[in-house]
Amino acid sequence: MSIEKIVEQALQDGYLTPAMEAEVGRICDTASELSIEEYMALDRLMGALLTGEVVAVPRKQFINVMEELVLTEAIARVAEIEATSDRTLDLGDIAAYALNRLPPLYATTEEGANYQRQRAKEELQALIAQQVGEAIARNLDRPEFFPERQVIGKSSGDEILTQVSALLQAYAPGYEQPTGPAN
Repeated sequence: MSIEKIVEQALQDGYLTPAMEAEVGRICDTASELSIEEYMALDRLMGALLTGEVVAVPRKQFINVMEELVLTEAIARVAEIEATSDRTLDLGDIAAYALNRLPPLYATTEEGANYQRQRAKEELQALIAQQVGEAIARNLDRPEFFPERQVIGKSSGDEILTQVSALLQAYAPGYEQPTGPAN
């Protein structure tokens, strides 16, 4: 999406979302030079932000307390397993598996978060432990099918092109023909 379209959308909605802000930042970072239209759009956006016509939505106005509780449980259990064996477990996979099977506990204030923590300890602690246990069991039983997997957010554009090229070479070996002199 272009800067002009992002600014137009922000003016129409009255909000600049974190995703819109990130996209404007990405465009500005990657462009060698911005056009006059892009500068004018950014100037309009800045004016709208200053007057309150457009409101920048904070990056995170809420938390999911369940993430904190699952991570605490998973870290303790994974550390115990890794200390007593030669296995290395993927904490992110374990937490994601358990979180996908547990109810979210969102809060917007510290008081709300404390309430959710207390409620979860009283009503959901056994379920959290059960789901983390199942996640660990699945993680321990999983064969290394794809050791080249990459964590989200760790790949660059060049790495993606390399991966696509490797896939093409593996699944379509005759796809890329050597380039020679044109006939």
